[in-house]
Amino acid sequence: MKAVIQRVQYSNVKIDGKTVGSCNQGFMILLGVVEGDTKDDADKLLKKVPFLRIFEDENGKMNLSCLDVDGEMLVISQFTLAADCSHGRRPSFIGAAQPSEAIPLYEYFVDGLRAAGVKRVETGEFGADMKVELVNDGPVTIILDSKEL
Repeated sequence: MKAVIQRVQYSNVKIDGKTVGSCNQGFMILLGVVEGDTKDDADKLLKKVPFLRIFEDENGKMNLSCLDVDGEMLVISQFTLAADCSHGRRPSFIGAAQPSEAIPLYEYFVDGLRAAGVKRVETGEFGADMKVELVNDGPVTIILDSKEL
């Protein structure tokens, strides 16, 4: 399972021009479920993501987590994180989990963020053509892969 975490001042996701999810200060997370991922992979990310200390404290040091700053999160499914670009110029997405596998893990991850105490967690719509807007704060972008944790 792969996650691209961006510290944001604001983020939203729209489908057909209608906002379906948003967050204020916190994280906008692109989440990719890879073939063979399990709840164990989601749990590895859940042990890290809400507790990543990438918000500044009173001394300007990245020392506070999203939970510490009462931050919000927007989680968007992103199968293209499973892209294989090793051959040619057209990425292969064969490594992305099928929706029947990916949706339950995506929902499990979102529920896990809520259970960890994130005050507001919103989502896009799995498999939809989404337009994402964000104001990256910093910019700060962290990439996590459950296979490397």
